[in-house]
Amino acid sequence: MDDDSKMSFFFLGLGLGAALGVLFAPKSGSETRDFLMSKANEGADLAKRRAQELKDQAAETMERGKSTVQRHKESLSAAVDAGRQAYRETVSQPLPE
Repeated sequence: MDDDSKMSFFFLGLGLGAALGVLFAPKSGSETRDFLMSKANEGADLAKRRAQELKDQAAETMERGKSTVQRHKESLSAAVDAGRQAYRETVSQPLPE
């Protein structure tokens, strides 16, 4: 059985379970709707908070990455400059006789 089929059966079961739960709920229709709406709002709020946390973590990771790249770039630039200076000093020295 492939993953798409498993997911389809899962969501079908979830929908049937929710429908049966609403039909046989011990509360009245308006109470059940209010309860379901409050739970849906809680779920939406949780999803928004989690998405914001993930966004903040991604931004922090990107900033750390940029700073690391900048440090390595500066180190490489300094090494290249030192190499050029050493080459110039070596070339400008007179040859031994």
